[in-house]
Amino acid sequence: MAGLPVTGLARTVVDLARTVPFEEAVEVADAALRGRPDQRAPLAPVVLAAELARAARWPGSPPARRAIAFADGRSASVGESRSRVAIAGAGLPAPVLQWAVRDRAGRLVGYTDFGWPELHTVGEFDGRVKYGRLLRSGQDAGDSVFAEKVREDRLRDLGLAVVRWTWSDLTDFTPTADRLRHHVRR
Repeated sequence: MAGLPVTGLARTVVDLARTVPFEEAVEVADAALRGRPDQRAPLAPVVLAAELARAARWPGSPPARRAIAFADGRSASVGESRSRVAIAGAGLPAPVLQWAVRDRAGRLVGYTDFGWPELHTVGEFDGRVKYGRLLRSGQDAGDSVFAEKVREDRLRDLGLAVVRWTWSDLTDFTPTADRLRHHVRR
């Protein structure tokens, strides 16, 4: 900004993490660590850690440390970040993010948002955007839904339970957590 003082990305993430609730701090930190291919490179964790160390004695630094320690650039969206917070809040085991599932021949079946490989369970956060503006050129929503169904069938054929949730499920995650627990316990 011409002539206006601004803070860098790492400082901004730390300042927000010191002042906003945990879930929002995680969303911001995840996004900074993830980056956007069309705009900027991801924030390097070492740069974020150095900025957090500079703020060690500032008000709000303990919650900032907690949120930044929880942050993970592999969360591919705000919905996935919020889902991770909900999963942790429900006392469920930490999932593998962007788990690459392979078939018995070693071929990639797909990446799942959340995976519990030892528990043979995957979790998928579904936002409507993947059936809208994220469609490839020439693809319609029906094509996307069909491809997702085929992928899910392949996951189930490997003996994996698939649990899906949407934005509205994040308001009260208890029923989704119960569905995940059902599969985790089997």
